[in-house]
Amino acid sequence: MEHFENTHKAEHEDSALIINAGIEQPPIVNPGYVRKKRRQLTTNDYVEGILKGDITILSQAITLIESLLPEHYAQSQEIIEKCLPHACDSMRIGITGVPGAGKSTFIEAIGNKVTNLGHKLAVLAIDPSSEKSKGSILGDKTRMETLVHNPKAFIRPSPSAGSLGGVARKTRETVVLTEAAGYDVVFIETVGVGQSETAVHSMTDLFLMLQISGAGDELQGIKRGIMEMADMVAITKADGDNIPHANLTKAHFLSALKLFPMPESQWRPRVYTCSSYEGTGLHDVWCGIEDYIKFTRQNGYFQLNRHRQSKYWMYETINEALSERFYHSPAVESMISGIEQDVLQNRKSSFTAAKELLNAYFAEVREQ
Repeated sequence: MEHFENTHKAEHEDSALIINAGIEQPPIVNPGYVRKKRRQLTTNDYVEGILKGDITILSQAITLIESLLPEHYAQSQEIIEKCLPHACDSMRIGITGVPGAGKSTFIEAIGNKVTNLGHKLAVLAIDPSSEKSKGSILGDKTRMETLVHNPKAFIRPSPSAGSLGGVARKTRETVVLTEAAGYDVVFIETVGVGQSETAVHSMTDLFLMLQISGAGDELQGIKRGIMEMADMVAITKADGDNIPHANLTKAHFLSALKLFPMPESQWRPRVYTCSSYEGTGLHDVWCGIEDYIKFTRQNGYFQLNRHRQSKYWMYETINEALSERFYHSPAVESMISGIEQDVLQNRKSSFTAAKELLNAYFAEVREQ
């Protein structure tokens, strides 16, 4: 046995598979170094920084708003309350469009023009999250390469995290902070799928829908739900050989919009063609936005819409708070799994099950 081991060792002494002993790690440069914890900012620190236009403190305050920790929620509400009187009179513009319409490219192109006119621009983009991993790449900053370096622009992507309602409320609260920081134009980009348009429409003054031409049925984009919300339509990628297609699509939309009843704002939606790549048509789109804001301010719809939105979000916040408190109730948590199985096994109807859970919750509340 000993002879075998010696022979085996001799045969493999020169093998590349032999692992040599490692070297000792050198000592750290400064053994006495201790990483300092970042100073915890007070509510007044946040408010002062925001009012000075400090984008670092503004970003940290938005992170507080997005946090799920109760202590962060309480502080963020204090910050919002103190910033509310300082919120400037901004233009809130919602931007939506079909996938591939070039929303980020359009925002970057028109955003640079807006800042050149002397405005300060905040871009709040709701980024779609994976339903499986709940992750989000937050890629808008990488797609807006020039705008992200513009000193008059602030870009903040927020993950939807599977809850458009929750992120919409936080986005609306973020609008208050950006306005207090001096940003007088706010773009809110939607994820471009279904319910998000309704949420963004409920927090903006103007709703702009981007469409493309030459991608099949031109009228597929004319869906009654979204078209009734749109105050303006822009046909993007109107350059090169696509210009005739864009003009034809524009004519189709203009004809279709005439079939809709007059909006409450008394503003008949306009349709524009533009090219973010060549920069053509963007000036007309921005002039149209200014015309809409001026028109609705004069006839009173602008302020009416703002008041209606404030009331809507008050009730939405109440509903969200009640729902969260209900599902975190000890009585409900102890019963809900069993009752859910009763519903799945057809032992109870959905309505009976809901009533039992509500009764248990209200009984717990009365005891407190």
